Amino acid sequence: MIRGSALSSTARGLLLALLSVLFLVPAAEGQTRFMHLTDQTVAPAFEGWWPNDDGTYTLFMGYMNSNWEQEFDIPVGPDNYFTFTEAAGLDDLEREAYDASSADQGQPTHFYPRRNPFLFTIRVPGDFGSTELVWTLNTRGMTLRAFASLAPDYRIDPQVISTEVGGNFGSLSDALRTNIPPELEIQGDDHVSIGVGQALTVVAKAHDPDNLPARRNRGGPPSTLAQLYRPPSSIVVLSGPGMRLSWIVYRGNAEQVTFSPTQMKTWTDSRVWGNSPWSPPWIIPEPPEDGRWVAEATFTEPGNYVLRAVASDGSMFTYKDLMVTVTPISDLDQGK
Repeated sequence: MIRGSALSSTARGLLLALLSVLFLVPAAEGQTRFMHLTDQTVAPAFEGWWPNDDGTYTLFMGYMNSNWEQEFDIPVGPDNYFTFTEAAGLDDLEREAYDASSADQGQPTHFYPRRNPFLFTIRVPGDFGSTELVWTLNTRGMTLRAFASLAPDYRIDPQVISTEVGGNFGSLSDALRTNIPPELEIQGDDHVSIGVGQALTVVAKAHDPDNLPARRNRGGPPSTLAQLYRPPSSIVVLSGPGMRLSWIVYRGNAEQVTFSPTQMKTWTDSRVWGNSPWSPPWIIPEPPEDGRWVAEATFTEPGNYVLRAVASDGSMFTYKDLMVTVTPISDLDQGK
């Protein structure tokens, strides 16, 4: 017990040490980062908007799955829907606003790990005004929302997109403001049927019309562990420039779909050698000489799937979808 206002030097030293611990521990905890493999939620994201020449506007959407491994399948419905509302109309997360007439705006129903930026777009009319288009996602019992609007500070351009995805190794070049996204087409029908266990050949043709940003590497693969595991030098993960294309499962259970060859990830896996454009040492495979990416998809369960071809020059993205109906082999054999 200490009496009076005077403290001995020993007591003062102990008190200062205790106060230092009390103040430093919260600061240290505030800087702690954890890698969660599972058991976290998915947050929808509004990436921004830009005007179109015809007077309409394009809204860019994506999401953040806080897990590094766990994926989710959330069909369009009360746990995955869009709502048109007045400004701030759905700020109350406990307010349910599911309306089947507006729920489906082309959003994914399969959610890969981590950040999936600028994954889809929604075009809204010129009189959209102060309306908000709200994306509601419910995972693990938690409701999260993204509020898309024409707020001036959310207006973007191709350079902003490149910066947000770490394109061209994080370059801020003004030339990226006029970057043209890849041109992409899926060869063949846009809706096909296949039997369970049968290989479906999918072909996408893509090229970069302006070769911007130009393909380049960062001096080749690292030669030392220090180079390989060096700490990040920017607040966003970096991606190398260069034309690439991958197929993903956009709707349907991805666990039931196998691609051959294995597709480069389209989500920001920043772990070393993670088969991702954001993975050190950022080696982007050379595109096919004829610009045709050919793969096989095999399904182990019947149902309706949407496969998405994602083409990117490292800074901008273009998407095309292929609808696939997978039928039990017995039904195909009987001509049903």
